[in-house]
Formats: sequence, C-alpha cells, structure tokens
Amino acid sequence: MKFRHLSTIMAICFIAVGQASPASEIEVIQAKYKTVPRIQVFDGSIEAVHETTVSAQTSGRIVEVLYDVDDYVEKGALLVRFEDTTQKAGLEKAKAGLVEAQARYSEARAEFDRIKGIFEQKLVSKSQYDQAEASFKAARAKLNASRAAKDEAQIQFDYTQVHAPYSGIVTSRHVEVGESASVGAPLMTGISLDFLRVLVHIPQNSINAVRTLKMAEVQVAADSQAVAAEKITFFPYADASTNTFRVRAYLPQGIEGLFPGMFVKVAFRIGEERQLLVPAKAVVYRSEVTGLYIQYEDGSIVFRQVRIGRGTRDGELEILAGLDEGERVVLNPEQAILSIKQHTVSDAEDAVNE
Repeated sequence: MKFRHLSTIMAICFIAVGQASPASEIEVIQAKYKTVPRIQVFDGSIEAVHETTVSAQTSGRIVEVLYDVDDYVEKGALLVRFEDTTQKAGLEKAKAGLVEAQARYSEARAEFDRIKGIFEQKLVSKSQYDQAEASFKAARAKLNASRAAKDEAQIQFDYTQVHAPYSGIVTSRHVEVGESASVGAPLMTGISLDFLRVLVHIPQNSINAVRTLKMAEVQVAADSQAVAAEKITFFPYADASTNTFRVRAYLPQGIEGLFPGMFVKVAFRIGEERQLLVPAKAVVYRSEVTGLYIQYEDGSIVFRQVRIGRGTRDGELEILAGLDEGERVVLNPEQAILSIKQHTVSDAEDAVNE
C-alpha cells in the first residue's frame, strides 16, 4: 500500500510546477521587445548575368569544335575553328600589298625630298615640284589603304578562330564538324556562374516600400545564412498580365551551389517593427507543442506553450503569443527539466516519510 502511494505521488509531481535549484544554477533572460527590420519574402529565380550565344563572323566550313555541353571554358579559350584557306590567302595578299606600298612610299618620299631641295634653289620648275609632291601624296595614301586592307584581312583571318568571351559553362552547341556556317550563324551558347542575379516579381502594393529601402537578402540554402544583394535594379513598368514589377537582385561574385533556373527566397526590407524576441535555443519542441520554460519570482519553473513567428539572423525567435515582456525565460531547457525532476523526487521522498 505504501509503494502504491509513492508511485501516485511521483506521477502527479512530474507534471506539476517544479521548484528550481538556486538561481545561480539556472541561466535566464528577460523577454524584451526589440526593433527589428520588417521584411517581406518573395519567390525568385536565379539568372546568369552573362549568358551569350557566340555567332560566326565569317563564312566557311567548320573543321574543329573543341567543347561540348557542360564543359567548363576559360576566358579566351578556342571554341570553334573554321577552315582558313581563303582568309589566309587574303591575309598574305594584303601583307604583300603593304610591302609594295611601303616601298613605293619610300621611293616617292625620297624623290619629293630631292625635288624640294632643288626647287628651293630655283633649279627646277614649279610643275616638276608639284608633280613630285602629288606622287608622294598618292604613295602615302596608297600606303594607308594597304595598311587598312592588311588589318581587315587580319580580322577576317582571326574570325576563323572563335574564342570564349568569358569563363563559363557551355549550355548549348549549335554546330558540328564539317558543317558550313555563314556570318551570323549561332555556334555555341554559354553562361558564367561567377555573376548571378535573382529575378523577382513584386506585387504593385509592395513595390513602393521595396523601392524606397532597396535592401534585399537571398536565402541561398535552407541550412545557410542569407546573402545580402549587392545591387537592386527595378524595371520602371508593371507587367500588364500580372500587375507585378520585375526586380533584379545581384548576388556577390562566387556564390556556390546556385545555378540559373533555381528558385530561391528573397527577403526585402520594407520597414521596421517591434517584436518580442527570445533566443532560439530556449524554445522547446515536443511533438506538436512548442513552448518555453518560465521561471517565476519565487524560483519555481513551469513549461508554457507559446506560438512562435519568424527568426532573426541573430539566432532569436519572435514570440507571437504565450509570453509577456519582462518574464524570465530559461535559456537551457535541460537545466529546467533537471531542476524540476530534482524537486519532484524530493517532494516524493518527503511525502513517503510523512
């Protein structure tokens, strides 16, 4: 009969209010209101800032394609090479023409300098001087034209080798070896993962607040901290079909784990608000119940159910209901549980002794 009485007392005490251990052993904090940023979260999609389709700038047959889809390409790497027989012949011809023009120019200049000196001594007629000067100017013009022709031929020859404009990944290959491509034909498409941005559609009732503060954070992954946008660009008009404004939030360079087309959460700051906050480590989750251990002035501790809101970057949680400002919250739930159990056992022993 005595043991049955003891088990009944212990069962009741485990769910009752517990008397805490000395205050120095229990770490508590007073619940306080704090002014925190007011945010609004929207869905966004990742875009590559640099996305380019490289096109042919000369005509000819493709003899080599050095990269394929999903290959990483360094800036300046050779992507596609055209047959260059025609362009090379044109370049050699232009170089030969330039050599000839330079020789004629040197000859004409020397002759003009000779006639000019004699003319100053009045030993030749004005017509001879004018003829020498005209020949010199014509040779100079021919030299300039030959230089331009050589530069143009060099450019046409360079067009037979297509290089990557920036480092990135190939997303599409449009040609094969042996195909003939004309000027403007797409060759290869690629993106750079170094520079990314997020495209967000903001409803018209929120755009003014978002545009005023121009502050946003992108949630890169569920288990990581948000990344602040370096720059925000607003489209000056709303989409007629959705009545939303497009906004671009630019991410810092080198963010890993993000790829174009992925969906992310973007939190825009739209103002400030006061929230009742407690450290997240003080919150206890028991099945479907969320609560806190509260310590009263007399040292007693109770478990109280609360309703939580959003979390902050400082590791705190907003308490929406179940807690008042100034109440003492136990920071370490394990200490609270141990204190309650110790007091429960002590009370049970006292009851048995009685």
